[in-house]
Amino acid sequence: MFFQLDFAGAQATYTNPVYKSDFADPTVIRGNDGWFYAYGTNTSLNDTVYNIQVAKSPDLIHWTLLGDALPAKPQWADQDFWAPHVQYDGKRSQYYLYYSGESPDAKVGKCIGVAVSKNPAGPFVDIGKPLVCGEGFINIDPMAFDDPATGRKYLYWGSDFKPIKVRELNEDRIAFKPGTAPVDVVAPGKDATYSKLIEGSWVHYHAGYYYLLYSGDNCCGDSANYAVMVARAKNATGPFQRLSEVQGKESSAILVKNETWLAPGHNSVITDDAGQDWIIYHAIARDAALKSNGRIMLIDRLQYKDGWPFIETQSPGIQSQPVPIIKKKINTK
Repeated sequence: MFFQLDFAGAQATYTNPVYKSDFADPTVIRGNDGWFYAYGTNTSLNDTVYNIQVAKSPDLIHWTLLGDALPAKPQWADQDFWAPHVQYDGKRSQYYLYYSGESPDAKVGKCIGVAVSKNPAGPFVDIGKPLVCGEGFINIDPMAFDDPATGRKYLYWGSDFKPIKVRELNEDRIAFKPGTAPVDVVAPGKDATYSKLIEGSWVHYHAGYYYLLYSGDNCCGDSANYAVMVARAKNATGPFQRLSEVQGKESSAILVKNETWLAPGHNSVITDDAGQDWIIYHAIARDAALKSNGRIMLIDRLQYKDGWPFIETQSPGIQSQPVPIIKKKINTK
């Protein structure tokens, strides 16, 4: 067993939140330089607009904002970008940013764009056209996933009271594979709670299962009512079974609000150097001072029991807890 120690030799701990400024829909990856990078929805800080925020951390706990990962707005989109996901391609030594945007043409609607960079911090440059567009807000919240069993590349996405779907990507990652079609994997309205609308998908492969974590049903505003739910499958494209239907419960939620945090959701999952999984997500503070910061970033340990992931507190951690184990030394100068 590995432990992260502080300078006094005791096991180091942290307390949520890990980033106190507005940083919604966080995706966290580990760059090929050993650093962790977080990407978040557009925001405005000190009169500066960030289309896609990017922050950097050596340990998943201490984060520094680097700036805008997508500083040049693509021609096809308006000034509103959200729910980013970044995937690294080792063969091409290139990072791919998938993100949600909105066309100024109402007939085109909301879209998923793709941008590329050699550097995890960016700048990412859009490929010049969206990957998919459509009416309402169906085509948002992308998540790219490389299937460790088959090597196939997939994109999951969806919202707008419609099913979350998946479709195979080309080897170049900037278009869908010809001859394929979207496959519905999880539908809304199947659980008693948080299921009216579902979105924010994230797939994590663990011990032979593909776990689809997704959020619902209202992320924002005065009536925010959001939580993280889970379904699982033996294949990347399903069929997926919800936690509720397997265990005979009313809800598939594994992360819900508590007395300190409202509307936790839209997560990513990352594994530390001891093989422990961590769920990173946004939530709204009930405390007035932090509530004004919007949706801020939290992290909690993700564990497994009887073939299903769970969070020990079932809600955002409010006590100090052991930090993730990071063994690789990073040059922080």
